Amino acid sequence: MPTSRLRADEYAQRRGTVADGLAGRKLDALLVAFSPNVRYLSGFTGSNGSLLVMPGRAILFSDPRYQIQASEEVSCQVKIAKGSLVEAVAGAISRLRLRRIGYEPARMTCDWLDALRGKIPARASLEPVSGWIEELRMIKSAAELERIRKSVEINSRAFEQAVQQVKPGMRERDLAAELEYRMRRLGAEKPAFETIVAAGKRGALPHAQPTDARIENGSLVVVDMGAVQEGYSSDMTRMLFLGSPSPKVRRTYRAVLEAQQSAIEAVRPGASTASVDRKARKVLEGYGLEKAFVHSTGHGLGLEIHEPPRLGKRDKQRLQPGMAITIEPGVYLEGFGGIRIEDTVVVTENGCRILTPTSKELRLV
Repeated sequence: MPTSRLRADEYAQRRGTVADGLAGRKLDALLVAFSPNVRYLSGFTGSNGSLLVMPGRAILFSDPRYQIQASEEVSCQVKIAKGSLVEAVAGAISRLRLRRIGYEPARMTCDWLDALRGKIPARASLEPVSGWIEELRMIKSAAELERIRKSVEINSRAFEQAVQQVKPGMRERDLAAELEYRMRRLGAEKPAFETIVAAGKRGALPHAQPTDARIENGSLVVVDMGAVQEGYSSDMTRMLFLGSPSPKVRRTYRAVLEAQQSAIEAVRPGASTASVDRKARKVLEGYGLEKAFVHSTGHGLGLEIHEPPRLGKRDKQRLQPGMAITIEPGVYLEGFGGIRIEDTVVVTENGCRILTPTSKELRLV
């Protein structure tokens, strides 16, 4: 059977899962307007689309720019709206006599929702449904995991190539551009997010944007990068040091590396995300660095760079096989800099598998 047909079957199966769950939520249909969720259920990659899922059928709504693209990507019915998508969706709700339509409150603008409410029949109601599709997306299929693996591979190869260009005096912005150039040359669609390169004291900013600041001798450099391959993201953070690191740098790096390894060892089916987070924090506490760890230990990734589950102090999600997550503890000290080590990891039946092949040793350049 052709690969495209297998993909079409996978999307149809996902829509079928949603359709089967409508009755239990007392819904006649679910309206999906958030692009990653539309793509997950239909395969449509355009920027303007809404999907109406009902028992036994689904309709994708888009505009004339995507007429050919939608016909090539989508196996369900496609409706190309000549006017606004709101009017097209409202018209379908009226024609199909739908009464209770679920929608994603966190994924739809107030204007879009108000416009739709003003156009549907009085008998119809819009019912908020939160997190349903995101919950389904947490468990990746074999095909999804393969796309993530390819993304990880491209990302790591781009890092190895770009690091060869690093030299004292190089600007953060130039290294970020080199990393993104390399990943695109290797086949990535785009970066998964704005690449982070933060040198010296600026490394204490967990989400620093690259600037014209120079990478000088004696500097720690945080490199956080990700690629997108066939729609799926990867995420990796590695550390560079120009010159010979001080005992403080080596000790702090060792603390973060041990915290990351402890958290990875805790990743297994049934483990709570909070318990993984605690493992990392316990190690850092032993080094007196727990207060310098200011974010969660990790997050899910896939069609989005940040998606459920979240691995933080108060998160109660239980890990399940097929989840793709990051493990990325970090320490940020004002006036010193920052150290973060991050891998992309997949939860397996017996534990986990680290996808990121790049060495976690402090890279001396």
